[in-house]
Amino acid sequence: MAMLSLSQANLLLLPRTSADGYQPKVSEESRRASVDIFLKAAGYLDCAVRHVLPQMSPELRRELPVDLAEGDLRALCLQALGQGVDIQLGMAIDSTKATLAVKRRLACEMVKYWQQAQDNIMNLPLANGWGEKHKLFVKWKYFEAKAAAYYYHGLILDEGNTEKFHGMAVAALQAADEYFKESKKACEAFNAAPPLSRNPPLWGTMKYLSEKIPKDTSSKVRINRDLYSYEKIMETAPTLPDFALALKPDEFQLPPVHPSWTDENMNRGQAGANQPKGDRG
Repeated sequence: MAMLSLSQANLLLLPRTSADGYQPKVSEESRRASVDIFLKAAGYLDCAVRHVLPQMSPELRRELPVDLAEGDLRALCLQALGQGVDIQLGMAIDSTKATLAVKRRLACEMVKYWQQAQDNIMNLPLANGWGEKHKLFVKWKYFEAKAAAYYYHGLILDEGNTEKFHGMAVAALQAADEYFKESKKACEAFNAAPPLSRNPPLWGTMKYLSEKIPKDTSSKVRINRDLYSYEKIMETAPTLPDFALALKPDEFQLPPVHPSWTDENMNRGQAGANQPKGDRG
């Protein structure tokens, strides 16, 4: 159910030719609907972790495929939430009403979701091709999120009136530029890992930021280095703000167990199956 929901959300995010005949794009209605579906997918996975796995014995859980390990399910749940915030950030970028503070908060939240997804998946023995590719996908999206967060953090710091704030702004924007470069490398590694996939064109949040990050970073660094000595500019990026995570998985409850799954009926069915053909009904 979760995988079908993720697939459905991705289908909604495919650009479509608009009625006015202009370049294909993703409508705001489709983007909003995709966020709801990402939350639904996260709810299914959260239910699996909190209500299904605890019902299984440790022996049975050890026999499950690694794709159904708790860490992998948690990573997928956090991935769905991270992708939901990514869509929200894209809508904020397109909105004239969204402030830099709103965009920074969304980007910082996105970092936390992808960081937690990475923490859950990194130590799993995902030796098969799909598992390794999933790790690379999470790494790629984590770097993208860090680039976005440092970019907006840098723009806000640059609004300060002191030398210290301007120096911190430059350091944050330089970090954004470095993470953006790392995200491109991670994307290439993801596509080169088996099974091979093609490098997709940039879209949404990163299509916008791929132009803004290098341009604004270069501009701000040049301006501030003209104003201040090199030593005044921080070598390390300032710490990102820590915001509470807003998106939560939708609540999903398992339906009640059908009477046919009671021990009595199961035993009766097994007994019937073991009878010689001539002895049945």
